[in-house]
Amino acid sequence: MKIEEVEISNPEKIIYPGKEITKLDMIRYYQRISEEILPFLKDRPLTLQRFPDGIDTEGFYQKNAGDYFPDYIERVSIKTGDGTNTQVICNNKKSLIYLANQGTVSFHIWLAKKDVLNKPDKVVFDLDPPKDSFEKVKTAAERIGDFLRKEGEEPRLMTTGKSGFHIWYEKRRDKTFDERREEVKELTQRMAEKHPDLLTTATRKNKRENKVFVDYLRNAYGQTSICPYSLRPTPSCGIATPLDWDELPGIESPDQYTIDNIFRRLGQK
Repeated sequence: MKIEEVEISNPEKIIYPGKEITKLDMIRYYQRISEEILPFLKDRPLTLQRFPDGIDTEGFYQKNAGDYFPDYIERVSIKTGDGTNTQVICNNKKSLIYLANQGTVSFHIWLAKKDVLNKPDKVVFDLDPPKDSFEKVKTAAERIGDFLRKEGEEPRLMTTGKSGFHIWYEKRRDKTFDERREEVKELTQRMAEKHPDLLTTATRKNKRENKVFVDYLRNAYGQTSICPYSLRPTPSCGIATPLDWDELPGIESPDQYTIDNIFRRLGQK
């Protein structure tokens, strides 16, 4: 069978065993969500998180475009410390379907676009909650949102579909990753100083004292963050879902939105 002119292989392969979601179900999801996810993927190098045999297997991350990928899969050459990588760009529905057919469950995006790879156009904070403390991470998200607005930013909020929240905002491409990261580091330290009982920048878990870890370290060249509307390899089939800030109090879990209810949500919005 074909979808968007892409020949689908092993459509009945189970990708999410607990929910009996097949590869065809996953591909159909990406076909249907394409209008929402493609603007976030546009022109950004990708790291693919692939589970060809289902999420109960080890899976792997793929940065380099496969030699066997068809010509219509756009590529970009990226300088690294060891030479160059050739990574995938996904700017259309056909490419999205092809990559999903490769068993790509999750799409991780760069914070810069292909034309100016060394200057990010967005900043991301990953809020990692202490164990069994989702209410605490909700409070942290609210406080960080308020803090950033006072700094003149326009923060956006997203469930990760896995454990916490991402808060991100757009920036002009006028600083390199190294320059932006120093700025973001200083900003994060001031957040933690303002809310010392709630937030921490300690990377070691045994140093976090049951606080919410504000991870700014992905704001670096070559690092990625999960793309909005990407599936996650979790038993619930959680989806990274953008939220309006006034929705935050009603969120009960980071994987509240899944393949089962995401289109109901989008239809209501």
